[in-house]
Amino acid sequence: MELEGRGAGSVAGGPASGPGRSPGESTLLDGWLQRGVGRGAGGGEAGACRPPVRQDPDSGPDYEALPAGATVTTHMVAGAVAGILEHCVMYPVDCVKTRMQSLQPDPAARYRNVLEALWRIIRTEGLWRPMRGLNVTATGAGPAHALYFACYEKLKKTLSDVIHPGGNSHIANGAAGCVATLLHDAAMNPVEVVKQRMQMYNSPYHRVTDCVRAVWQNEGAGAFYRSYTTQLTMNVPFQAIHFMTYEFLQEHFNPQRRYNPSSHVLSGACAGAVAAAATTPLDVCKTLLNTQESLALNSNITGHITGMASAFRTVYQVGGVTAYFRGVQARVIYQIPSTAIAWSVYEFFKYLITKQQEEWRAGK
Repeated sequence: MELEGRGAGSVAGGPASGPGRSPGESTLLDGWLQRGVGRGAGGGEAGACRPPVRQDPDSGPDYEALPAGATVTTHMVAGAVAGILEHCVMYPVDCVKTRMQSLQPDPAARYRNVLEALWRIIRTEGLWRPMRGLNVTATGAGPAHALYFACYEKLKKTLSDVIHPGGNSHIANGAAGCVATLLHDAAMNPVEVVKQRMQMYNSPYHRVTDCVRAVWQNEGAGAFYRSYTTQLTMNVPFQAIHFMTYEFLQEHFNPQRRYNPSSHVLSGACAGAVAAAATTPLDVCKTLLNTQESLALNSNITGHITGMASAFRTVYQVGGVTAYFRGVQARVIYQIPSTAIAWSVYEFFKYLITKQQEEWRAGK
């Protein structure tokens, strides 16, 4: 190409036309030179010889490349909003899931499906009964998801640069999701204990403070983290499957990694469904450890069910192999919109905040 052989002097002179050039070629050259002089260091050859980059005016800023110094804050704010909305919107289904995972439920709390369960709970226990414990859940979900998404995004980029420089690594995505889960569960485990005890049928707790005080006085502070190891055992593979599936689907549905709401919703929903179905047995054990279900305790020799091995053994003694999949329908139904909401809201706020930062920087 002729431009590649020109020296800095010919660029500095900036001839508008020359031998052998048509008017159209001269106009194209002028446009390249003007753009190059503005971008290059002092209008040198490196800037002049770079062809103009075509950008789609509707594509917006590249929200995956956040401004330096604002990345962590952006991810934390977007993650906190996504976490709160996700848990608030799906809380009634979460209440049903907790009850359907009960190993020996009261006859009045035996449900065939999610819709029937919601209808019966509202009809017999009141309109707001499925929402009991929502306040403590929303309070914990904000900081937990802020840590979760900020840690994931940071580690994903760092590990991808090491494992697959300049590209996307599924191993890095899975590893980043596992580490982020450690922080998320540390913040959410006490919340899960209180929430699930308030969700159970005939729960004696009507206020969060009553539940916290009773657990603290009767079982000690350790009760708030009794299911932590089981929670991690469940959530580490869950999040590894979840993030790897999400990023894999994004490569197919959104290869340019632009803000694309439909791809975020679809990828999030599919990733959540696959991960939820695969880890249901662990979720059943976690629920048992959190609630210390009184009828199930009669099948256990020790006073309290402590540890994952004890929970697995108790579940099998009470209900056999099928007990490990109690509530799988409710869990998948909960997780599909839950992860779809989380990812779509998170990506929206990440895009919105980044766009505002770009506009602010452009106006300086």
